[in-house]
Amino acid sequence: MNSLLLRKFSLTKQYFISIFSIALVAAACYFLSSIVGYRVVALILLVTVSLIAMFFDIKPVLIAAILSALIWDFFFIPQKFTFAITSAEDLLMFLMYFVVALVNAVLTTKIRKIEKKANEKEEKENTLKLYNTLLNSLSHELRTPISTIIGATDNLQSMADKLSEHQKYELLSEISKASLQLNRQVGNLLNMSRLESGFIKPKNDWFDVSELIYDVLNQLKDNLNDKPVHVAVKENIPLFKLDYGLLLQVIHNLVHNALTNIPKYAVITIRASCKQDTLVIVIEDTGYGFPEDEIDKVFDKFYRLKNSKPGGTGLGLSIAKGFVEAMKGNIHLENIPDGGAKFTVEIPSELSYVNLGAKV
Repeated sequence: MNSLLLRKFSLTKQYFISIFSIALVAAACYFLSSIVGYRVVALILLVTVSLIAMFFDIKPVLIAAILSALIWDFFFIPQKFTFAITSAEDLLMFLMYFVVALVNAVLTTKIRKIEKKANEKEEKENTLKLYNTLLNSLSHELRTPISTIIGATDNLQSMADKLSEHQKYELLSEISKASLQLNRQVGNLLNMSRLESGFIKPKNDWFDVSELIYDVLNQLKDNLNDKPVHVAVKENIPLFKLDYGLLLQVIHNLVHNALTNIPKYAVITIRASCKQDTLVIVIEDTGYGFPEDEIDKVFDKFYRLKNSKPGGTGLGLSIAKGFVEAMKGNIHLENIPDGGAKFTVEIPSELSYVNLGAKV
């Protein structure tokens, strides 16, 4: 917060705010000095200097400390309206006030600098940790499909005369699956880069949500492995005006995440409905669900569950969340009491009831 304020206010503005704050507090204390006494006024001015020191550079803070000492001397210490101090006790108090104000300003500034260095060190450590996590994930996720493609290609080239048509078909299928896996991982990296740069701008157009869902399932047909997927779309659901590509990627990532983590017996259900002017898509499964202490972290970049299977970059859910938010929507995850997980995506949209001949 301190660094944000420093970036927001120029040094000139910091001088002005510091001086104005001391003058304003002193003016308020002047009218209350007969009630609280000039010693209490000294404490109030010291607190003001301390607050200024929490947010501004050292020079404006030193100016505020010196100004507050002079104002306290001139307007509050008997005799008023003169810098002369007749009482030895008041003189000692003034000197102590002056020293305390300056020391407080300097120490607070040094503490802020130490905190800033500590924060920078922590950010570097977190960045290094994320880099290592990404590197380790990619070394597995990218190496596996690449090795598959190279191995299958070598076999096709070196043993073409010895392979049956079925064997050739199997090798080509392996190349196709590995290529799709490789394309998905590279796509995730590119999508995360687009999110980080703020480059994504939704291109909205009318589409049928049922068509979108079945497009996703068609893309994932090799991953389904006979796992049952139920699609439930409300009757008379309107057309929605959203970014088809972004939403397709969101649903793709959520379904792929479910397929990766649920057991063989689990069922995936995809529901779509319209709630007022909002598209609501629910993806739930009858698997194990998520650990309660990790639900708040699953959308974090590069985060992978502690008991998750090897592999994966931890980007899929993070990208889904980023795309949903880019479309001004929100995504929510919760565990189902009977077992399993439930993702709810809600995105405001224009609607078109083409079958009814009306538009809203």
